[in-house]
Amino acid sequence: MPRGQKSKLRARKKRCQTQEETLEVEGDQATAAVEEESIYSSSPHFKSTPQALPAAGSCTNPTITSDVAVFYTRANEDVNHQERLSSRQAQTTTQKLYKDKLEIKVIILVYYLLYKYQMKELVTKAEIMKNIIQFHKNHYSEILRRASENLELIFGLDLKEIDPNRHIYVLINKLELSCDGNLSDDRGMPKTGILMTVLGVIFTKGNCATEEQVWEVLNALGLYAGKNHFFFGEPRMLITRDMVMQKYLEYQQVPNSDPPNYEFLWGPRAHAETSKMKVLEFWAKVHNTIPCAFPFLYEEALEDEEARARARVEAKAQISAIASARSKATPSKPKSKSFFFFK
Repeated sequence: MPRGQKSKLRARKKRCQTQEETLEVEGDQATAAVEEESIYSSSPHFKSTPQALPAAGSCTNPTITSDVAVFYTRANEDVNHQERLSSRQAQTTTQKLYKDKLEIKVIILVYYLLYKYQMKELVTKAEIMKNIIQFHKNHYSEILRRASENLELIFGLDLKEIDPNRHIYVLINKLELSCDGNLSDDRGMPKTGILMTVLGVIFTKGNCATEEQVWEVLNALGLYAGKNHFFFGEPRMLITRDMVMQKYLEYQQVPNSDPPNYEFLWGPRAHAETSKMKVLEFWAKVHNTIPCAFPFLYEEALEDEEARARARVEAKAQISAIASARSKATPSKPKSKSFFFFK
């Protein structure tokens, strides 16, 4: 073979070897990059940093570099998301603890105020702060408000501030006349709240409510016939016996019902000691609204208030007329003369 051809063959072989070596190097680099990316993506404890990304101008495959960058971004997003969740969970836990502590204070204050009511004693802000609120002074107004709402809706008691300067409070029964001895148990536990609820059901049902309608509402409040309640005892006996005997309710059989059904109406003492407007105000508060939200009932309550006002005026006029007639009918006694004897 001529010398020139041999030299060409040797040059060609060298070029092939060089190309093969170059391909092997590039292949090794690509393999290394893939293995590196696999380590990043498979390790759950890996936290990428900007320094962990390949340096600019390296021989790494640009597609692999992009994948690593995407992983780095997602990893940081996941970490931030977990941190936000942890912060949110901690905040929720704190709020729950805060709510639980306040709820306990509210319950204790309700018991404390009930005790004061039974003992017929006034209560002051200073006493409440010292005995109940203690380290929760910043939440005094909220605790007092929630306790007052519970006393009103459950027991039918209004918390009134009779001395704004010294912050002295008294609990007043919602009924106009004193009925503590009648609508209380042996411990003096007021039961006006149940009565106001039943009166509200009767009023909203057209001034006559079936037994089923009344118990549907009482069951929603946790009162069940035949099941003793911690505060009120056996509710059925309280409503169908005690309140009927005390003439706050009327309990009668529905005419021509077979099998017999029963219904409730207002008793004469309910008409005397409360009014439709007061019951409607109580009913509206239970439903977290205002009396005007029940337009037809509100109109009826207004008419009832006007009728009561006229009746009071007429009653006063009759009393005045009777007193005047008696004074005219009674003859005046002659004045007795006094005789003085002088020696």
